[in-house]
Amino acid sequence: MHSSTLLSSLAILSLSFSRQALAAVVRHDLNIVNAQLAPDGFTRSTVVANGTFPGPLISGNIGDNFQINVIDNLTDATMRRATSVHWHGLFQAGTNEMDGPAWVNQCPIVPDQSFLYNFSTPGQSGTYWYHSHLSTQYCDGLRGPLVLYDPNDPHKDLYDVDDETTVITLADWYHSVAPSLFPNLGNVDPIPNTTTINGLGRNTNGPSDAPLSIVNVTAGQRYRFRIVSTSCSPAYNFSIDGHNMTIIETDGVETVPLTVDLLTIFPAQRYSVVVTADQPVDNYWIRAVPGVAGVTKNTDGINAAILRYSGASDAEPISSQTPGGIVLNEANLAPLVNPGAPGEHVAGGVDYALNLVIGRNLTGDGRHWVNNVTFQPPSVPVLLQILSGTTDPTQLLPNGSVYPLPANSTIEVSMPGGFPHPMHLHGHNFDVVRVAGSQHYNYANPVRRDTVNIGGTTTDNVTFRFVTNNSGPWFLHCHIDDFFLHSGLAIVFSENTPGIQCVSDHTAAWDALCPNYAKADPDTQFEATAGEFI
Repeated sequence: MHSSTLLSSLAILSLSFSRQALAAVVRHDLNIVNAQLAPDGFTRSTVVANGTFPGPLISGNIGDNFQINVIDNLTDATMRRATSVHWHGLFQAGTNEMDGPAWVNQCPIVPDQSFLYNFSTPGQSGTYWYHSHLSTQYCDGLRGPLVLYDPNDPHKDLYDVDDETTVITLADWYHSVAPSLFPNLGNVDPIPNTTTINGLGRNTNGPSDAPLSIVNVTAGQRYRFRIVSTSCSPAYNFSIDGHNMTIIETDGVETVPLTVDLLTIFPAQRYSVVVTADQPVDNYWIRAVPGVAGVTKNTDGINAAILRYSGASDAEPISSQTPGGIVLNEANLAPLVNPGAPGEHVAGGVDYALNLVIGRNLTGDGRHWVNNVTFQPPSVPVLLQILSGTTDPTQLLPNGSVYPLPANSTIEVSMPGGFPHPMHLHGHNFDVVRVAGSQHYNYANPVRRDTVNIGGTTTDNVTFRFVTNNSGPWFLHCHIDDFFLHSGLAIVFSENTPGIQCVSDHTAAWDALCPNYAKADPDTQFEATAGEFI
């Protein structure tokens, strides 16, 4: 069934090697520090990269090699001081040890130490991001955009401007440090104080003149806006007054152009949209309204930024949201290149299918589970267990949360709904053959992405497919980072377990992470109260 898939994978690999021969080396230092910042006028201590929120844009071209030195200079004991960084959406083919999740792919970096993340991006372009992947740390600020440009972008004739000024990051912001909010097992989930767009925002209890982000445009130009949800919790309803948006990319995958007036973007998802500056010279509201009761106000600059035409006054908009516009239906998205799900285009037409049922203990500690098992992070990272000789997947810890997958096989995962968990798979993107809100299965040209909402009703049964062509332990988890990942809503796919040792070229610095952490774990007080390490 999958021989043709294997041949196509080899062809892609050959093309990737030829591109990699021309690849540049992109080097960055990310100093992870505590900084006093006030994104919404309220000053608090944060955990950020290079002193800014969001962190600096990291960019390169398709196929480039990235060497990013993460230096832990954290000192504030009210928050986590160890750290790790995940490069969200990058496949890390052959570099599973560089993926970043603590306790799956590495031990955390401890203060006064550094770790060099060294990985390449063959065949990948588009919009990505990076964030802490230790506990709830990224909600304290450690998150930023990452863009891979493609000089041969098949959509390049659709836009005129695509640079650092057209990256739009969305984030929820909390006035309390994350360890005081999470875990929040069995209690009401915390509500964000503020929505920030490119690091600035307002809230109803803050200064009414808190500065807002301004996105500058020139009349007649076409802009590729790269929208990145770095949210810890809410989804956002995103729109720009008076302007429609043509979607051309979904989670790093070029899509057939689709024009909408409003799109819902869930935590960790990304969209590229083309917006033409074809309205009268003026100021227009950019709106990102969270789907959280009590914080949905869309006046007075709350949940907003400003689209400002060259020549417009230095004033806030008086524009109104487009009424009755076209709302994105995920089922209408289709990949531009090589559409079609792997396997036979019939129900059950794969090598291996599994059903993952999510539940929650509503009468006890509030923890989540997958197939009746709560993910409890192991004391030794899954990858290190494998490299230390545990090649029987059934013996890998955490017990019941590691699912072995055979190599070079077609896989189908179905997840019944009930709550719109945004599920993210590391190491792959996937074809969503059944999206939330639909009972139709589309094998011919389903949307392809790496983070999918599984639906808020019990009639949903979101289903996706992928091919196991990337050996390693890969996290699958809810990206409502604090509430649900932190409370155990995760599993690990151990893909081609016997072959992982052959492809993992771990460094001496990686080998030293766990001994260093064992000697100098700075976060024991949080681990004692949380009973976990995610």
